[in-house]
Amino acid sequence: VQLQASGGGLVQAGGSLRLSCAASGRTFSSYSMGWFRQAPGKEREFVAAISRTGGSTRYTDSVKGRFTISGDNAENTVYLQMNSVKPEDTAVYYCGHSGSIVPVTNPHLYGSWGQGTLVTVSS
Repeated sequence: VQLQASGGGLVQAGGSLRLSCAASGRTFSSYSMGWFRQAPGKEREFVAAISRTGGSTRYTDSVKGRFTISGDNAENTVYLQMNSVKPEDTAVYYCGHSGSIVPVTNPHLYGSWGQGTLVTVSS
């Protein structure tokens, strides 16, 4: 599976940004996809994940109510809508593909990763 992430950039605190992750190759009939982020000097952390059907999602507590993960099965693309962003959301955001049917938070359960897209939130 190849993943191509895009949509990062510079945004002011309180603003919005939408990240995209397009999957190609053998994505399998059942899978989930997720977004993780890594800030400078910190470990990669889970942000959000979604099942292939879109019927199940998971979020880390710090983004609940602000971020929304969604998917377009026809395009094999997953989105992360980021609203009311905060400076602490600044990080490189990575999308991942997991063979799990349900959305998972453990990065070791993701077999493929995109290249990362930088999100910088200014105060």
